[in-house]
Amino acid sequence: MNIQLILFNIILITSATSCVHKNNSDSTTTITTTVQQQKIEQIQLSERTRGFSKSIVLTPSLKTTNTNEDIVNAKVSTAEWKAVSKLAETLDLSKISDLKSPTTGRHSDRAMAASIIITSNGKEYTSSSFDSGHPPKELEALYNAINGTEKTKAQ
Repeated sequence: MNIQLILFNIILITSATSCVHKNNSDSTTTITTTVQQQKIEQIQLSERTRGFSKSIVLTPSLKTTNTNEDIVNAKVSTAEWKAVSKLAETLDLSKISDLKSPTTGRHSDRAMAASIIITSNGKEYTSSSFDSGHPPKELEALYNAINGTEKTKAQ
């Protein structure tokens, strides 16, 4: 009788462990699929201080630069959009609002306050505020890529 009880417990524990392992692998697959399904629709860099504002809005086909209400539209190449949107896709968008800025000059008008707004699957994700030119390290490549599209067009 004791042997049967021990065997029953071993079978029960083994099947429970197997179910837990299967559930964990299913949730990992779901998380991976969710990250892969991010569709970046628009990326905006906004920089402001008293008396000056600038925003660059990138979409798959158009770049709109607004400097103190002077608006300039330009076409975006497919390669340009792919490069910038790929950088945005690598971010955990739900956490960009929690990123810490490395500097605080924007608090006393020593620097423009900047933020990046990414629209993905119809939802907007806004980064925490940071000093223009000094983004959180997680946003640095994206920030430089957005500014790079602007500098390329200015030359």
